[in-house]
Amino acid sequence: MPDAPTGARARARAQTIDDLKRVAREHLATDGADLSLRSVARELGMVSSAVYRYFESRDALLTALIIDAYDDMGATVEAAEVAVRRSDLRGRWHTTCHAIRDWSRSHRAEYALLYGTPVPGYVAPQDTIGPASRPVLVMSAILRDAIAGGALAPEPHERLPAPVRADLTGILATPGFEGLSPAVLARGMNSWTAVFGLVSFELFGRLTNAIFDDDAWFDYQLRLITHHLGL
Repeated sequence: MPDAPTGARARARAQTIDDLKRVAREHLATDGADLSLRSVARELGMVSSAVYRYFESRDALLTALIIDAYDDMGATVEAAEVAVRRSDLRGRWHTTCHAIRDWSRSHRAEYALLYGTPVPGYVAPQDTIGPASRPVLVMSAILRDAIAGGALAPEPHERLPAPVRADLTGILATPGFEGLSPAVLARGMNSWTAVFGLVSFELFGRLTNAIFDDDAWFDYQLRLITHHLGL
C-alpha cells in the first residue's frame, strides 16, 4: 500500500487524483470504457487541460482504473482464501471462485473493463501485470499445495501437444508458479477460464431467459469444474 502523501500540496494532489478516478468509475458504469477526460473534468468543475497535470492521457487514466480494480479484486480474493484452513483444498478453491464472483457482481463496470470487450486502441502496460496476477497466484498456491500433499497429480494419459507444453513451461519459469507441472497447470488454467466464463456469461446476460437461479447454476457448475480439476 503506498505511503500517505505528506504536505498540503501532496495531499491536495492525491485527493484530486482520487476524485478523478471516482468520477471516471462512475462514467464506466454509464458509458463504458469510452472515457472522455473532458467529461470527467467538467463534472469536477475543472478545465479539461488541468486533467493532464494528473493523467497524461485517457489511456493513463484507464490504466490507473485497471490497476485499482485488479488490486481490489486481488485483495478480496486473497483475504477470503487465506481464512480457509490450509488443508481444505477444495474449500480454498471454492472460496476463491466465490470471491471472484462476489467481487465481480458488486463491481460490474470494473469487471467489464478488465474482462469485457477490449478498449479500441488501448494497450495495457507492464504495470498491470502484477495486479492482474494476484488471483492467479492464489490459484497457483492451491494447486501447489495439492501436489505437495499428494491430492493432485497428472493423470497417466495426460499428454500435452509440444507447442502447449512449451508455452506452459515458459509460464512455470515465472515466479509464483514453482512446483507445478505443465499438465496440472493446463488443467488449472482450463478450470480458471471456466470460472471466469461463468461469471462473464452471468454478468453480460448470456444466460437470460435460460437460467433463472444464478446462484444454483454457479454452484453446480463449480462442482463440475472442481471435479475436472481433480480436487
